[in-house]
Amino acid sequence: MGETVKLAAEEEFEAYLARPEGTPKGAIIVIHEVWGLNDHTKDIAERLTKQGYLALAPDLLSSSLDIKGIRQLQEDLFDAEKRNSAQPKLRELMAPIQSPAFAAKTLTSLKECFDYLYAMPDCHETVFVMGYCFGGTYSFSLAIEEPLLKGAVAYYGLADQEVAQLADIKCPVQAFYGEKDERLISGLDDLKRRMSEAKVDFSVKVYPDCGHAFFNDTNEFAYNRQAAEDSWRITLEFLAANS
Repeated sequence: MGETVKLAAEEEFEAYLARPEGTPKGAIIVIHEVWGLNDHTKDIAERLTKQGYLALAPDLLSSSLDIKGIRQLQEDLFDAEKRNSAQPKLRELMAPIQSPAFAAKTLTSLKECFDYLYAMPDCHETVFVMGYCFGGTYSFSLAIEEPLLKGAVAYYGLADQEVAQLADIKCPVQAFYGEKDERLISGLDDLKRRMSEAKVDFSVKVYPDCGHAFFNDTNEFAYNRQAAEDSWRITLEFLAANS
């Protein structure tokens, strides 16, 4: 099992650090969903250690949001009869993360995670980022901000930056989406265009009959085993190819 470490950027924050046996192939920042750093995210970190990678999963929301209240809405958001009443409550609870100040603080924390891993001698200056939902969005953002990243994997993340910003991405990016995730799919063609104009090495896989959060095997409403297993295979191939 991993351990909790404390890092300091604008403020101190905790992260879950999981180490493989032997010398790591590299290191991966694992960014959680909007539900915060939970057992599912820690499990992903542990899965990566079984593949030979060191994984660091930071807690980026606890200091800014009522995580307990947000998690209580999770089941309702995937219940067709309760979704309409749950969504306004979630938007209210999530409002603090819409501010530019939160985005800046979060990127500062992620840069601290990168520097922490990059400085480890046994990681060979090989650091990736991988994220889901909220984490997928910030995987794109960190790729823009950190030119020394080896690669970024974004599961159902939003990238609404302009071409000039995307052009700062120097690493390959692998993205995954569910076909039924209408909010993100509706803008995917435009994202592909912007990534192409920015000359980013950008690969996308869209899974039919899936919506948001298809990788989360703790979410009975969203999980799709076939898509999760296939995207994990592609993720591991991507990591190996860019290590």
